[in-house]
Amino acid sequence: MSLISARARQPKHRGTGRKRAKEQTENQQLLRQVGGAIEYIGQLEIVNACLEATAMKVTVQRDRSWARANALQAELARVNGLLAPYLAAEANAGAVTVPGAERDTTAIEDQATAPIDVKPLWEAHGISPVIRVADAPSADDPRTPTWVPSPDSETTQTLRVVAA
Repeated sequence: MSLISARARQPKHRGTGRKRAKEQTENQQLLRQVGGAIEYIGQLEIVNACLEATAMKVTVQRDRSWARANALQAELARVNGLLAPYLAAEANAGAVTVPGAERDTTAIEDQATAPIDVKPLWEAHGISPVIRVADAPSADDPRTPTWVPSPDSETTQTLRVVAA
């Protein structure tokens, strides 16, 4: 027998009896935990399958309910369209008419005053709102300012000096 084959047969790390017993106990506990975990995973898979089936049923019910609600809304719109002329005729037949109101002006503070003449400022003062080059006032008009744009060209302006 060679030296290499003798070493191969013997385990390298042999534990003492106490250490080996402790490791076996620990291994048994771990195996029990693994077994419990596998059992728990199996139960969770069953619960997951039940929940998945329930979710499918609820989804189908939801889709049917939405389809039913859409059909009912369409039916309601159709019936409202048919009923609208009858509702309008009934509202017109039962309409309440009230005579036009008149303000009581017997109190002195409620007495009517003279109407106020409201005009735009340019009308009230006899002026035009905008002076454009094409519509420049004549030089004979006393309201014409001391300078006016030249009516010949809209881009150039000339000054008109009025002799006093």
